[in-house]
Amino acid sequence: MPLTRSWSIAGRLFVLQVLVVTALVAIGTTGAVLLARDDAEQAAIGQVEGIAQAVANNPMVVDAVRGTDPSKVLQPYTESVRDATRTDFIVVMATDRTRFTHTRPDLIGQRFIGTIQGALDGGTVIETSVGTLGESVRTVVPVRDGDGVVIALVSVGITTEAINQKLLARTPAVAVPTALALLLAAAGSWLLSRRLRRQTHGLGPAEMTRMYEYHDAVLHSVREGLVVADRAGTVTLVNDEGRRLLGDGELPPEISDLLAAKTAVEDEPVPAGDRILVANQRVIRSEGQTVGTVLTLRDHTELRALTGELDSVRGLTEALRSQAHEAANRLHTVLTMVELGRTEEAVRLATAELEVAQQLTDQVVGALSEPALAALLLGKSAQAAERGVQLVVDDASRLGRTPLPGRDLLTVVGNLVDNALEAVAGTEPPREVTVLVVESDGEVLVRVGDTGPGLASPEAFQRGWSTKAAGRGLGLALVRQVVDRHGGGIEVATAAGGGALISVRLPVRP
Repeated sequence: MPLTRSWSIAGRLFVLQVLVVTALVAIGTTGAVLLARDDAEQAAIGQVEGIAQAVANNPMVVDAVRGTDPSKVLQPYTESVRDATRTDFIVVMATDRTRFTHTRPDLIGQRFIGTIQGALDGGTVIETSVGTLGESVRTVVPVRDGDGVVIALVSVGITTEAINQKLLARTPAVAVPTALALLLAAAGSWLLSRRLRRQTHGLGPAEMTRMYEYHDAVLHSVREGLVVADRAGTVTLVNDEGRRLLGDGELPPEISDLLAAKTAVEDEPVPAGDRILVANQRVIRSEGQTVGTVLTLRDHTELRALTGELDSVRGLTEALRSQAHEAANRLHTVLTMVELGRTEEAVRLATAELEVAQQLTDQVVGALSEPALAALLLGKSAQAAERGVQLVVDDASRLGRTPLPGRDLLTVVGNLVDNALEAVAGTEPPREVTVLVVESDGEVLVRVGDTGPGLASPEAFQRGWSTKAAGRGLGLALVRQVVDRHGGGIEVATAAGGGALISVRLPVRP
């Protein structure tokens, strides 16, 4: 079923910005026009008032009004003044409103239309009214004789149409900035909308709301730890499972290094605290630039422990199978010697083989009270024999019942022995690995030496270090985890024969 897509946030914002800017520009333009009109009216009032006062104070006008034919003298004069000052009419009238002059000569002698009472009282009348030439802004001032008596009136006016024509002449001064403002605002809104559309991928509000709800639900429900970092490596998001795996404090150094590397990682085991996590990292790129990384984490702590135990059991099984095969060969040899009548030699051979096998078992079981650790060393001895390596348990080894978890002891001893066996596998004989496990002075000392090439790398106990070409390098990192968890220490030295000598000290707390 196709979904009906609503307007995107970018589109809505663009339309809203255009409407708002248009409204603001319209309001501003209207205000500017009104102000300009008011200024034009005030300028017209000042102009007509000044002209009217100049005409009224002219002695020729006073003498003409007192004469027998005022119109004959005043009409040419007022028309010349009107043309010079570009006003629409100049009317000189008697105090009873009779016009002496007018722009239209046929109206001379008729009554003036407008307010004159204020001028008759010696003041000035300013008004906007409709007269014979239409609506106009006009003023009326008195004409006084030598004694100050009002003997006539002068009215000067400019029609509203003339004022509007002047305003229209100024239209480009207002229209051009208005158009530029609209264009600039529209261009800015379009650029902002384009950027927002690119960042929101053209999604609408409802779609983004649903996406956020799905995003939040997935983050809380997914059973993998999720860590999102920006281009600077700063963590911007950690889901619930990620907080459970990594804690609420600072990130483990291994996780921080992985995020800082900004490289793609697939199923990479990472020790973090007392956990073994499997990490997958993807680098986020947009328009060819790295914008961040997404790291997912799965907890494989129990699985790794079980896998290690399974490997030990499998190795022990293989060793037992080989031993069984060797024992069968020796038994056939003994039986054949008996059948040949060489009984005494058969007894000596069987007794020697039994003593060799029992000697190591008695030594390990007698020295170590932890049955799992004893079984581990016996199994490793069989594995070493299969590889042509001699595993020697130091006679000074002594370990009774200890509060240290048995699994931690197996992790330390097993991984150190495995690492030593790997180190001497390709060397020249004699190939030997020595193991010392002893408890003294409130701590358990595990010391494993070999006749291999030695261990000079300071990164041996870090994640990913390995002497194998395709190794994961988790063994010594797991040892480091156990040591850190118990507050112990690790020492790496060179054995007498040139091989590695690793000492691990684990404090024993009552």
